[in-house]
Amino acid sequence: MPGAGARLLALDVLRGVAVMAILLANLPGFALPDPAYSNPMAWGGQRPIDIVVWFLTETFINGRMRGLFSLLFGASTLLVIQRADAAGGNGASFHLRRMAVLFVLGLVHLTFIWTGDILAHYALVGIVALAFVGLAPKALCWTAAAFAGLSMALGWLECLGLFAAAGRDTPQMAALWDGYQSAFGIPSPASLAPEIAAMRGPWWGATAFRLAHNGNPLLDLVQIGPDTLSAMLLGMAAFKSGFVTGSWSRVAYRRWAVFALGLTIPAYAAMALVVMASGYDVRSVTLVELFLNIPFRLIGTLGYAALILLLMRPDGWWTTRIAAAGRMAFTNYIATSIVMTTIFYGHGLGQFAFWHRAQLYVLAPIMWGLMLLWSKPWLARFDHGPLERIWRLASHGPAGEPR
Repeated sequence: MPGAGARLLALDVLRGVAVMAILLANLPGFALPDPAYSNPMAWGGQRPIDIVVWFLTETFINGRMRGLFSLLFGASTLLVIQRADAAGGNGASFHLRRMAVLFVLGLVHLTFIWTGDILAHYALVGIVALAFVGLAPKALCWTAAAFAGLSMALGWLECLGLFAAAGRDTPQMAALWDGYQSAFGIPSPASLAPEIAAMRGPWWGATAFRLAHNGNPLLDLVQIGPDTLSAMLLGMAAFKSGFVTGSWSRVAYRRWAVFALGLTIPAYAAMALVVMASGYDVRSVTLVELFLNIPFRLIGTLGYAALILLLMRPDGWWTTRIAAAGRMAFTNYIATSIVMTTIFYGHGLGQFAFWHRAQLYVLAPIMWGLMLLWSKPWLARFDHGPLERIWRLASHGPAGEPR
């Protein structure tokens, strides 16, 4: 069984892969109108190469990198609480302060930098997750499954509403249908023009647009909170069982990787093919996004975690560099938003909605290279990344509490 340092290395490597790979999912969100995130026909995805890139992203990335982030957030929650308690502080109190600070930082990110922020949502779900930290691993797994089931039930209700609105027989049904088209369908170019103009315009115009159109974090807590919470609870179970700390045998990780990825990658490919066969109909996209992929996302997340831990080589160049990026995951996440919005928004190069989907992915290795090059030298001089230090200091409580 690896020692404490190896366990922390495993978590850092998983965080590093997550913060790097999630860019593959988020690139359309930085560069294209909102519905293009889920539907390639909405904007910038009509060429065969764009469809191939969308299909590959759906098959290998969609949901599972966010799932890995959520999984690790749950694991880190337990780690922070345990360390605070061991230092003689109140771990639960420290966790709640951390979530309060994270919520504020997330709102800043959401309002002033990028509408795709997940941090404010994580902070709210993290408060709820505190209620479950005392459960045993098996109980955490069953509770995670229950919340995943709740998420599927909520998603199915939304799908039923969309299916019923397809006829657009009343103004209310027409409005509901148009709302789903604007989120998951193929809206008219005219309806996307305000977003495009705002993102290509000055920073204050884009900020005003975000303020007018951002979702409500409290509403998101109800709508997608059960899904996020299920992954966080699974992360707590994975931490308590030693799964994400590198404590399992290589045989066990290999079995999990083969089973989970062997099941979920074909399932995601099949769902993408169904969407393609439907002509990217909003009903098919919504059914996949809000209902069908939920169980496969959780299983696939565990499969990727097992694969990453199998490939990890302590003291290897890639492992140490990726682990450093993971230690600075918060900073690297926000830095990615700043770099990408500077490229695509009007306060920078103003390239929003000009690039095709396939072209976006040339930026991923460049951003990864920046993370790998700067994280380790920074940590060689400082103990924490800059935003990690701000988060830590802002969460500091009375004397004797963790810093």
